[in-house]
Amino acid sequence: MAKLYFYYSAMNAGKSTILLQSSYNYRERGMQTLILQPEIDSRFGVGKVASRIGLEAEARTFTAVDNLLAIVGQLLESQPLHCVLVDEAQFLTKQQVRQLSDVCDDLQIPVLAYGLRTDFQGNLFEGSQHLLAWADTLTEVKTICHCGRKATMVLRIDAHGQPIKDGQQVQIGGNERYLSVCRLHFKQGMATRRDDELLLF
Repeated sequence: MAKLYFYYSAMNAGKSTILLQSSYNYRERGMQTLILQPEIDSRFGVGKVASRIGLEAEARTFTAVDNLLAIVGQLLESQPLHCVLVDEAQFLTKQQVRQLSDVCDDLQIPVLAYGLRTDFQGNLFEGSQHLLAWADTLTEVKTICHCGRKATMVLRIDAHGQPIKDGQQVQIGGNERYLSVCRLHFKQGMATRRDDELLLF
């Protein structure tokens, strides 16, 4: 039976790199993949998934109203498909998570979704909430805080590097806007390491 996988983490843990490597592994073995990306995330260009280490691949973009089961089904009419990979899966809707589970259950195609678990206020994204509930396999992709602890939270920062506590949940950005930190430094709103702070490796 095909499974729905959710790989989650804070920012800059290498989720897109893992997605691109997974797609490459399938294609190297002669199998076809479909990479899906929310249209809202155009940091590296529309329809392109890119990693910080320089890997990139073309992707099919989707909006919040698109039916992902229908998109996959339509593609299947013209070619075989062996795996669906979803970048920035936190932006999925509840209904789209259900549709991806249908891709697994009805079409027997595995789905690998990669995304953030929580937003800059410590709340679950809609897509992540329902992936945590519906996925067959949950895998944490780890990264570290400036103190050396495991980073599980995300701080949104302003142009001066100061944490922002209020605002809309979705605001697209990279290192200039978000930092991954441990829970302690998330609660303290500490975006950088103090000179007198011990590193906890």
